[in-house]
Amino acid sequence: PERIVPLGITYLADPEKGAAEIRRNAARGFTAVTLPEQPHRHGYPAIFDPHWEPLIRACAETETVMNLHVGSSGFAAMPAGAPMLELGATLFNPMAVTSCAEWLWSGWPARYPELKIAMSEGGIGWVAGLIDRVDNIMARSGYGSSWPGDLGPSDTLRRNFWFCMIDDPSTLCTKETIGVENILFESDYPHGDGTWPDTQEVMHKLLAPLPDREIRMIAHENAASLYRHPLPPQRLP
Repeated sequence: PERIVPLGITYLADPEKGAAEIRRNAARGFTAVTLPEQPHRHGYPAIFDPHWEPLIRACAETETVMNLHVGSSGFAAMPAGAPMLELGATLFNPMAVTSCAEWLWSGWPARYPELKIAMSEGGIGWVAGLIDRVDNIMARSGYGSSWPGDLGPSDTLRRNFWFCMIDDPSTLCTKETIGVENILFESDYPHGDGTWPDTQEVMHKLLAPLPDREIRMIAHENAASLYRHPLPPQRLP
């Protein structure tokens, strides 16, 4: 049990009931809740709707991490005749960036600075591009003029969002743009995308070139801090 982070589900049709369940679970030691990344695809109001505020407020006030599992709302839209499994699995990064951008522009992270959102199974290859894009529309085009917060969208991403990488060898070089403190290593067990049973080998190959401090952060310290989970007294490196 000391190695398990309690993560719950909650009632979505009635956000007051859902919020009460989040608070009840938080009192029992739960530190996270999993939610669909695009609730409108399940027939619920879109994340831009005030419908969700009781649930959002409950997560912020109890420090409950909102885990948005990429793919929990279905695959990306595909044309007739497309290979669903192959194309759907390929498009996980675009699905992740779309969902993250929706949550960012929903205004909830700006209104609730304490809100913590983890993009589960989304990878990190798209994050730096999203940061560049929102910086561009804020500084150049004026398309971001409706942004609701004093802190800009890219800094809000770094404050409120965490990004879970499974095996991103070519884009780990963007870690400084993302913020090393915002990157978590994920095994994705037992899914086909996951690294099990070779997780340790994959992690070593991926992280070995980094400084020890950054290895510790990505491998365990960031997750322990985010989920308020104790670490064993001895750990490597």
